[in-house]
Amino acid sequence: MKLWLIVILIVLSLITYFLVQRNVKNITTTPVWLCWLVMMFPAFIWTAWTYFAGENQPIPIVLVVIPFVACPILYGWLIQRGRPKEETAHENLDSELNSTTPEPPQKISPVRPINQVEETALRNCFPWNVYYLQHIDYRPQAILCRGKLKTIPEEAYEKIKLNIEQVFGDRFFLIFQESFRGQPFFALVPNPQASSSLPQSDRSSVTRPDLALGLLLITLLTTTIVGIEFKGISPEQFQNNPNLFWQGLPYSLTLITILGIHELGHYFAASYYRIRATLPYFIPFPFFLGTLGAFVQRKEPIPNRQALFDIAIAGPIAGFVVTIPTLWWGLSQSQVVPLSETNVFNFEALNPRFSFLFAILSKIALGNQLEPGMGIALHPVAIAGYIGLLIVALKLMPVGQLDGGHIVHAVFGQKTAVAIGQITRILAVLFALANNYFWIWAIILWLIPLLDQPALNDVTDLNNGRDFLGLLALGLLVIILLPLPITIAEWLNI
Repeated sequence: MKLWLIVILIVLSLITYFLVQRNVKNITTTPVWLCWLVMMFPAFIWTAWTYFAGENQPIPIVLVVIPFVACPILYGWLIQRGRPKEETAHENLDSELNSTTPEPPQKISPVRPINQVEETALRNCFPWNVYYLQHIDYRPQAILCRGKLKTIPEEAYEKIKLNIEQVFGDRFFLIFQESFRGQPFFALVPNPQASSSLPQSDRSSVTRPDLALGLLLITLLTTTIVGIEFKGISPEQFQNNPNLFWQGLPYSLTLITILGIHELGHYFAASYYRIRATLPYFIPFPFFLGTLGAFVQRKEPIPNRQALFDIAIAGPIAGFVVTIPTLWWGLSQSQVVPLSETNVFNFEALNPRFSFLFAILSKIALGNQLEPGMGIALHPVAIAGYIGLLIVALKLMPVGQLDGGHIVHAVFGQKTAVAIGQITRILAVLFALANNYFWIWAIILWLIPLLDQPALNDVTDLNNGRDFLGLLALGLLVIILLPLPITIAEWLNI
């Protein structure tokens, strides 16, 4: 038990360092390690308490509240203190594109990426009966064009985009977005991959199959080694008989298949919309589960909220479709055992009642063998399927740039998505107070920025079918995370 706590803390530390480095290295001179230490301080305290006091001893409320409140404040202060003076003189692009303040005409900034002649041409790109342009506001990272929308958003975007391309070619991305005050506006953002600045050969080398294959093979090795441990083979037995290596393949191949199909769902959906993206990159890890997952990186912006939704939901759907039959088969090969220590990673005697959906699948697969007071010794394939189910749940969390964050952004718009993300963070903390193993998810969610990157056309709404599918995805998240109700457990005799 104590070893698992240390392993989880190490994994969390690595993930946190990666997220902190990605978020702060370009906006502050404060050392990344110091920001990381501040964000990890609550986890260090809570893990130390659980390690020395035991899992059954609740964490004092003072040790929960004070670090949880103080550390984010200190983290923000450190970032702000380290901002260069020229950086603090201007709002960043995200806050500018989502300003909650009134929008009166402002003085033109000395930052002018276009000349006077080009500005006149830009104004002519906005027909008065499509979008009545009132003023142009220059910012370090964008040209903001504010006015009044005179037609439906989709027609306005397509018409103005065509006009902008005729004048500027691919020099700018055209973003159409609503401010937090509900006023649609356009933003011209410099295109770093414009044909004038990026050779064609560089633009085509995106997928990096050599890197993807190398990471896949390393992850296959690390997950197979972990699969050997899940099979109950000791290091001494493996050293004496290297042929036991193949015993770890059922776990590793199953987990890699689930992760790979999930990410290929994103990849093929992006390809459908002609958005350049990398092949799935696996993240090998020599301990715990053998991997930290996989990801696909997009190299171009999303054209509209429909594409954002389709690309986001394609991964969870593909992963879920392969996870359910895999998990069912693995559970049918598993053994029912008496419950001992109950936690979500005790694969030798797992309590299926942690999850409504997992409990139902367990009952279908094991039938009358699964009774009250009994747990499941998971088959390696079932372990991979169970992890796949947890990954689907994590990716569906409606926060920031997770799949669930993209989905609620596409369905409800960015303003509502930010509110949903904040509520999700708070609920995650409440879950963690009831179950210590949820702290790793809670902390990760608080590290992920709430603002999602806008689609180019971020105003046009989805159709009713996609709205309904998005709600079903959130419903799937709920039945994975919520425990089995006592009434249903009694009815099913679990």
